[in-house]
Amino acid sequence: MVSPIDRIPEGQDKPGPLTYEAPTAIRQMLFATWALLNSLDHGQRQQAFLPMDSEQRIDWDFIPKPDRCGVSLFALDRHQRTIAHTLLKSGLSIHGYSQAVSIMATENVLRELEAVPRGFGAIAGDFRDPEGYWFSFFGRPGFEDTWGWRVIGHHISFSYTIIGQRYLTVTPLAMGAQPFPAGVLNPLGRNEELAFRLLGTLDEGKRSTALIHPVAPADFATRQVARIGAEEWPDHVDLGIVGYSITDEDREALRFVKSAPSGINGAELSRAELDLVHELLFRYFDTVPEELAAQYRDATLAEDPERLTFAWAGGTEPDSPHYYRISTGRVLVESDNAVARGQHMHVVWRDLDNDLGHDLLLDHYEHHGHHGAHLRRRLDSTRPESS
Repeated sequence: MVSPIDRIPEGQDKPGPLTYEAPTAIRQMLFATWALLNSLDHGQRQQAFLPMDSEQRIDWDFIPKPDRCGVSLFALDRHQRTIAHTLLKSGLSIHGYSQAVSIMATENVLRELEAVPRGFGAIAGDFRDPEGYWFSFFGRPGFEDTWGWRVIGHHISFSYTIIGQRYLTVTPLAMGAQPFPAGVLNPLGRNEELAFRLLGTLDEGKRSTALIHPVAPADFATRQVARIGAEEWPDHVDLGIVGYSITDEDREALRFVKSAPSGINGAELSRAELDLVHELLFRYFDTVPEELAAQYRDATLAEDPERLTFAWAGGTEPDSPHYYRISTGRVLVESDNAVARGQHMHVVWRDLDNDLGHDLLLDHYEHHGHHGAHLRRRLDSTRPESS
């Protein structure tokens, strides 16, 4: 199989050794998936399974939706929920897992804060539910198979694609926090603190280059597309959020152009400033299993700083609508904290080539077909008898 890394034309900068191979994490995911699926009754299994080419697989948007697919935590018994959390942890580091369970717990705080002003009353518990997270499985989870699984709900969207039981992708990986912070629950607080510290280290000239627009987007500039195109514009609003909108002029200024990202180039930063950008970027990588996070860190450090860009929009102080993004030749991270006066944060980490396993899947299907050859070899006679 040809790695996407090897497709880079001769003479262009090649990132570091990102192979997407993560055998330990993949093995843990497979066995935890089997354990959970084996614990489900027939109806639950019917809800949990979808084909690999299901359109639901590419809908990773984490806003509340009435048509979620999969089996929810609240539909599981105590033992099944334990297995489900074991599976969730298999896709995350302990740092990432603690962020995830903190986000889930924040739903309790949000429910109490919204019950009166939004008029939810007795139904608030159904709308803001710490167990309102759905587990879905795509394809056939088995040895040498290509499959995927996802955990999704309000402010959590974790998508995993396993190709040939050898390669793993973990993006798009999105999280949110509302309120921000929620008392002692502050799952994204360290990211925010470091981002403002980074902005504060830049002198006036560098800061003016990094500041691409005085208005922050309502949500991610790249929205929730399945694969980032050559150019992406943010939406006017964040769906379901009233009171914050941007103009077409704002959208144009905030757009993400893959070949020429706006902001300050890494080559313009000092060594200390570039280290801070890397530290912030690595906070996102470090949410996933170490064997894959290490590959992303190494690939980023091996890349020419000219391929890195840091951009900021909106306010430059906490408790104001603000946004930042970091892009490299391989990844994009976005953090938006614009609505509710900087008290409602969304973050996402994207792989420009392999969100939802895109390039790796294309290579795999080209060489092995959509279902692989190994199962057919096990069932077909090498030399069938003539009739």
